[in-house]
Amino acid sequence: MSVEPRTFSTMIGGREMTFEVGKFAKQASGAVLVRYGDSVVLTAATGSKEPKDLPFFPLTVNYEERLYAAGKIPGGFIKREGRPSEHAVLTSRLIDRPIRPLFPDGFRNDVQVINTVMSADPDASSEMAAMIGSSLALSISDIPFAGPIAGVQVGLVDGEFVVNPTHEQSVQSEMDLTVAGTKEAINMVEAGADEVSEETMLEAILFAHDQIKEIVAVQEEIVAQVGKEKMDVVLKTLDEDLTNQVRALSEGKLKDAVLVKEKHEREVALKDVETDIVEQFEDEETIDHVKEILKMLTKEEFRRLITKEKIRPDGRGPEEIRPLASEVQLLPRTHGSGLFTRGQTQALSVCTLGALGEVQVIDGLGQEESKRFMHHYNFPQFSVGETGPIRAPGRREIGHGALGERALERVIPDEESFPYTIRLVSEVLESNGSTSQASICASTLAMMDAGVPIKAPVAGIAMGLVKEGDDLTVLTDIQGMEDALGDMDFKVAGTSVGVTALQMDMKISGINRAVLQEALQQAKTARMHILNSMLDVIDTSRPELSAYAPKIMTMHIKPEKIRDVIGPSGKVINQIIEDTGVKIDIEQDGTVYISSTEASLNEQAKAIISDIVREVEVGEIYHGKVKRVEKFGAFVELFKGKDGLVHISQLAKERVNKVEDVVKIGDMVDVKVTEIDNQGRVNLSRKVLLKDEPKEESKSE
Repeated sequence: MSVEPRTFSTMIGGREMTFEVGKFAKQASGAVLVRYGDSVVLTAATGSKEPKDLPFFPLTVNYEERLYAAGKIPGGFIKREGRPSEHAVLTSRLIDRPIRPLFPDGFRNDVQVINTVMSADPDASSEMAAMIGSSLALSISDIPFAGPIAGVQVGLVDGEFVVNPTHEQSVQSEMDLTVAGTKEAINMVEAGADEVSEETMLEAILFAHDQIKEIVAVQEEIVAQVGKEKMDVVLKTLDEDLTNQVRALSEGKLKDAVLVKEKHEREVALKDVETDIVEQFEDEETIDHVKEILKMLTKEEFRRLITKEKIRPDGRGPEEIRPLASEVQLLPRTHGSGLFTRGQTQALSVCTLGALGEVQVIDGLGQEESKRFMHHYNFPQFSVGETGPIRAPGRREIGHGALGERALERVIPDEESFPYTIRLVSEVLESNGSTSQASICASTLAMMDAGVPIKAPVAGIAMGLVKEGDDLTVLTDIQGMEDALGDMDFKVAGTSVGVTALQMDMKISGINRAVLQEALQQAKTARMHILNSMLDVIDTSRPELSAYAPKIMTMHIKPEKIRDVIGPSGKVINQIIEDTGVKIDIEQDGTVYISSTEASLNEQAKAIISDIVREVEVGEIYHGKVKRVEKFGAFVELFKGKDGLVHISQLAKERVNKVEDVVKIGDMVDVKVTEIDNQGRVNLSRKVLLKDEPKEESKSE
């Protein structure tokens, strides 16, 4: 069914958002061009007509940044977009998470949602345009989808919540919150904040949901006018008779296996149950179905134990945290290291300090061109006792690293007080639930060990939820099985004062205020317990940096003197670097950062730069060396790179016939600056110091 071109509009955050349907990408299952301010995003959703034989739903969401959208040409030799930027990967995840739970259970058709950013306005969120566009494209398509959903960004500026803040408002904001959901409930939250209280965060989330309801209502009106009839799909289901047969064979056995406390022993026990039951069937296809049924029954038994009997697989109570352990100074040659262990989850973080010239350069659509704080996360296969290929970081690794970065960047000292580039790398050594939050704890320890003067220590915890009908249990410190088979993954990181990062994903339609409030309060109690455990090992940042960390010295020069320090084609600055072995970074405002592993080398470089930019002023007195003698006078070096002339008439009180009668090359003499002519030439006098008893102290080199 072809759709005649139509345009719809609504107001979001004080700016108009328009939706153009039926004009672009007409061969996709559903497509919409979204305009928000000067941001323009084309969203196309496409679904295959036949299902795939897969144990999961094959959904792919892409957020494609085109640098022409910001009037830029890509860097490098190829001059075209390559692999997605970190921001593009994170935005793709941000859109995927709220829409994924809204497809039918057992739906196995390929679905791809592509958002192409064609024009980027820094004051009108292209990310939210893409999220709303994704929802609308799916909703008007023939793909079965229980939407619409919507998303908004919320800032906190001068104590007021702001919807989809502008770039300037974002800089001033105390929080960077993104919320998505349906008209009934919230199902995705992503936030960074300046130690905001749990109460403020809750109110911000609920404020966002009020905006979401209005945007969903607009989409429903559009769907009613141009939406396609949904396709008939074959949902993957389990045979009822076979399910009942396997249920009878596994009765009692699955409960015993699920309640084995240790992770690997539990996996062995579940595998033994599977083997015992599978042996009773011969047909290969039937055996595959039996294995799927057993997975379903394992999930069912796990959820029953949590909601009905309030029993967790490892025997803990709902609010109980696994045993904690922290350690620092593990790696002698690194600048700082921290090991954090929670049960069978363990992360080792390493902090590296560098010069400001080592910042990460960002080639993207946003206003940010570089960043001096980075947090990277690695998840090797051995952390779960498995083998596998080692590849570049995937979406999950990038997402977990970014969550840790968001949690920690709010406590990083500013560039002026701590002029370093900071890189943290978290190596996951063991995994059984919430490695991202373990990496935050380990990275806090590593920075304190490195001597980074953070504003406050940060810890994180992952909360879970299991809901069956009216029975609901909120879990603290979820392990792997509880994450995989539960309904919510709710991560909260922060200091003793408040929240610095928050991430929530739902596998069900959403949750209400009461559940959010309970989860936030339990998370706060758990966070304080973890922080106290960490502070028992190291309670404040070390007063001195590692001997192997660079020492950075700061000085200021006049901006107009920058070119003198750099020299033609960088000749002067490169010579300083070669002579001293330091790194030098110069900002446009004249701030100079000098770094090396030895403070003495920094001092040496600073002295050279000081001489280059030093200016002579009339009335100053210098103790300088005679460098050249002429008939008309002597040239005296006031400091490196700057000479002045003492005319023969200014050498002594009496008449001087020959310059050499008073001074010779190499003599050290006191001179006073009497004039600087319009060509910058400096005239000096020795005579005025002899005639008048000098009261002021000489400036010696």
